[in-house]
Amino acid sequence: MVARPTGGRRADILVAAAELFAEHGYRGVTIDDLGRAVGTTGPALYRHFPGKEALLGQVLVEISARLSRQGEELLARAVGPDHALDLLLRGHIAFALDEPALITVHDRELGNLTPEDRARVRRLQRGYVEQWVGVLADLLPEESRSVLRASVHAAFGLLNSTPHSRGTVGREAMAELLFAMGRAALVRDR
Repeated sequence: MVARPTGGRRADILVAAAELFAEHGYRGVTIDDLGRAVGTTGPALYRHFPGKEALLGQVLVEISARLSRQGEELLARAVGPDHALDLLLRGHIAFALDEPALITVHDRELGNLTPEDRARVRRLQRGYVEQWVGVLADLLPEESRSVLRASVHAAFGLLNSTPHSRGTVGREAMAELLFAMGRAALVRDR
């Protein structure tokens, strides 16, 4: 699982912001709403973030960085490419099931980031995708990297559908379903 941010008030603000932005949209949330969500006033948030736009940027940069770090850590302990793929899948599935608000915020609010934050998020995401592509290249050496990259993006679409697809399916059952479907989609006939 992708470890949630730690660090007291700032981490609490990031979690609350993700949940509020997912529920009401970036434009539907005020600084005062964010302050109330963490038990303070809106203006008190300016001690931690210069404004709502910076807060949104930090929410999306943070999750992109956490996924990238997690990928590096999982790959470092993997014993072979099959194991690496399993670890990456299970790690991403845990994120998708446990933090669906972040997926919703990313899907809806990426366009509200500053150009600098959007570039940081995209750079981190490209690195994360390339971690997966490297594993798949070992498993499917006959495939081009562009096909493998497209496969990873398609698999992320499946895995990141959890805010819409989970419904009443229990967490563990959904995790196993996503794992089986994700693995089958990525390695196909292998």
